Amino acid sequence: MAPVVLTDEAIEAGYNNRAAVPEHPRFVAEWLARSQEAIERYRPRRDLRYGPNPRETLDLYVPNGTPRGTFVFAHGGYWRAFGKDDFAFVAPVLVEQGFAVAVLDYDLCPDVTIATIVDECRRALLWVAREGARHGAGGPVVIGGHSAGGHLAAMMCVTDWAALGASSAPFVGALTLSGVHDLAPMVRFSYNADLRLDEAEAARLSPINHPLRVKAPLLVVCGADETTEFLRQSQLIWDAWPASRRPAAGPLFVPHRHHYSIVLDHADAESALTRATLALF
Repeated sequence: MAPVVLTDEAIEAGYNNRAAVPEHPRFVAEWLARSQEAIERYRPRRDLRYGPNPRETLDLYVPNGTPRGTFVFAHGGYWRAFGKDDFAFVAPVLVEQGFAVAVLDYDLCPDVTIATIVDECRRALLWVAREGARHGAGGPVVIGGHSAGGHLAAMMCVTDWAALGASSAPFVGALTLSGVHDLAPMVRFSYNADLRLDEAEAARLSPINHPLRVKAPLLVVCGADETTEFLRQSQLIWDAWPASRRPAAGPLFVPHRHHYSIVLDHADAESALTRATLALF
């Protein structure tokens, strides 16, 4: 397939989700309200440190009894915004069904590079595999993330875990929700003032440019009402890794969802996103 050539205007329109969803403040406010409620009700084990950098901490939500598995969630925000407290709302539905949920913080651009954030996510998964059980996590691990977090989840699938001292990959499945999998357009996107990517680094950090290293299903989900670029990014990763395809028929494009509403489906026990995520375990 020939590469897509985009104008600067098309890149800005395709990746500026705030402009694409003018009512986005209402959805962010809902994220924050639901998250505060989740923190107060479920009382996670807060700020567990998984690495040495300032924001390398996670909050762990644990169910009653032995967990059926652990969902590790990496938040979005173009690697430059938000934090774990803003996405606590992803935890309650899974906790109620017997799963532990680790919501990650990580350092943000421009204080660090995207490459550093990828390494931090790797450390988080290794920490969950090594230390999670003594804090109430356990069972098979699934890594998932929204937007930039979807990119991070996909990068875990191309990681050489043996080189990091692991006997096997520390997860059994992955979810990229509205992820960015080809970072080439980011070089010309206005947010690159913070991301500081050049063409070579964008190529190196694009999961579609690497072979799949982990034999685990990758669930690809995107809101059907997202920009054409986010729809294309989801199709790209599904096309790139035939061996990992979930669902097998193609990416799950959820009707009537945009970039800010699709992630709220994690808070709905009956949503297609929740059902497909549970199937990864």
